[in-house]
Amino acid sequence: MCGRDQEAAALSTPGIAQQERVALCDLLDELGPQAPTLCDGWTTHDLAAHLVTRDTRPDAIPGLLIPGAPERRTHRLEAQTKRAVPYGELVRRIRSGPSPLSPLGVPGLRELVNIHEYFVHHEDVRRANGAGPRAVDERRERALWRRLRAIAPLLLRRVQGIGVELERTGDGIITGLAGSPMVRLRGTASELFLYLFNRKAVADVEISGDADAAVQLVETRLGI
Repeated sequence: MCGRDQEAAALSTPGIAQQERVALCDLLDELGPQAPTLCDGWTTHDLAAHLVTRDTRPDAIPGLLIPGAPERRTHRLEAQTKRAVPYGELVRRIRSGPSPLSPLGVPGLRELVNIHEYFVHHEDVRRANGAGPRAVDERRERALWRRLRAIAPLLLRRVQGIGVELERTGDGIITGLAGSPMVRLRGTASELFLYLFNRKAVADVEISGDADAAVQLVETRLGI
């Protein structure tokens, strides 16, 4: 396969974010609205309302990143969505994806801005309901590693006075945060991804380096 055939195949293959979205929806349908998640205090119903609000309310997006008043407004919008829309309809809307008019649905950006959201939340539901680490294919691993290389400094922004290196098993090492003393996190890209999104308790990651710095990293809240 080459040339136009390769391009057509690439365009017809769902992105990682879309695959994770569909798999998450299948799991949400299977488990129902009262199943636990790894998100503190959230059931699957709360998570579904969060995702629909994120997809459909651009005015909720600032509160996903900014604490204080913007975050409180987003929480109110999520609560309104949960009250107004039955669980099954929430899952259907997640499955259909954001409108191309949404900032999260713009062609060309859709994969980039959604890959972390749907991979992490899929794992939030899987692992809270008895599943362990899954065998992640190399295509996903490469995609998650590329994304991690880009956003690791953002996810580590609350860490002060130490450096953090990330080592993908069998691959390379990147500096997530410059500094000294240094801590190294080692694992697959998918497990490193979960660790830096503050799913530390379930992430299969090895920590090495300065002992005091490692304690600081463990105790610091990571993620967006």
